Amino acid sequence: MILDCVVFVLGSMLSGGIFLVFVNLLGNSMSVDTIGNMLTSILNAQRVGKQRVAVPYSRFSEEVLNFLKTRGVIGSVRMQESPRSKLVVTLAYDSHNSPRIAGLKRLSKPGRKLYVKHDEIPFTYHNFGFMVLSSSKGIIDEKTARKDKLGGELICAIW
Repeated sequence: MILDCVVFVLGSMLSGGIFLVFVNLLGNSMSVDTIGNMLTSILNAQRVGKQRVAVPYSRFSEEVLNFLKTRGVIGSVRMQESPRSKLVVTLAYDSHNSPRIAGLKRLSKPGRKLYVKHDEIPFTYHNFGFMVLSSSKGIIDEKTARKDKLGGELICAIW
């Protein structure tokens, strides 16, 4: 951890070539929670009333967004080609113009993956919201996982 800080400070002071040598020697130990960042971007954009938000592209992000589209919490998803591809998410609002996503909680994180068996999946409170799981059958919700007796990684809870 301290060595990462030293490399960051040296990298900002030194030329790019020397900094790249340090990074190549040490490796990039920083992990980025792309799904957490994506979900937070969507939630924040809905809270301020935006119609669309762009998030960095990854296949897993696209799968999660397509699942959320089938559940009706977002409007649509399209890929925008550019040097760094993005997913443009059209947000969904109800008839009173309030966001479809009231809140969310990221359950499994890069530093601590949370895997559960089908009988260990937590229940939602009075069917308020749903949990998103990554299983061998793809991205599913907790009810489908219990019905099909599938376990997997708990991605997030959305209400």
